[in-house]
Amino acid sequence: MISFSKRIPGITDLPISAPGMRIGLFGGSFNPPHEGHRLVSSQVMKRLGLDAVWWLVSPGNPLKDHSELAPLEQRVKEARALIQSPYIHVTGFEAAHGFRFSFDTLSYLKRTLPGRKLVWIMGADNLASFHRWEHWQKIAQLMPMAVYVRPGATRNAMFSKTATRFARYRLDEADAQLLPDMQAPAWTYLHGIMSGLSSTAIRAEKMDR
Repeated sequence: MISFSKRIPGITDLPISAPGMRIGLFGGSFNPPHEGHRLVSSQVMKRLGLDAVWWLVSPGNPLKDHSELAPLEQRVKEARALIQSPYIHVTGFEAAHGFRFSFDTLSYLKRTLPGRKLVWIMGADNLASFHRWEHWQKIAQLMPMAVYVRPGATRNAMFSKTATRFARYRLDEADAQLLPDMQAPAWTYLHGIMSGLSSTAIRAEKMDR
């Protein structure tokens, strides 16, 4: 399991922000980043009326095998090369603090960025297994969450332990723009354009070549 604290100039710095900004936080290994990540970011930004989306490139997901994990600096640079929007920013800042769990990351941002309206973004496939995350209920109570549809994941997501536990806090997607202004727990499930791409499949395809 990866756990380290390492500052890399230009890689682990946080994007600039200001009080009042509506910011979506999209975490993951991004190993590698792909068009599906960009699609989710742009769709959620539009639907929620966000000012920015930050990709939080993880040093390593505790629930995943790291044997095929590319170096953090490489993944951050590849993600930045993929993005064609001035409103999407990529940072590997978790490495600078030795964070391993999303709860630690989000707690830090909530504490150190007062006045920002932060929303946690995840794909429907992650919602299905969210109850396996460290302090998953505390994350849901820490900030609003936007869940974006993924191919074949809707049923498992909507009948998941998390969706059931927080069912009464679900916001209709027609009112999604209200989410950043709401107090947690609050979440919404967004339908829209989907991408079948996945980092796992892309890595497997490269190995088969």
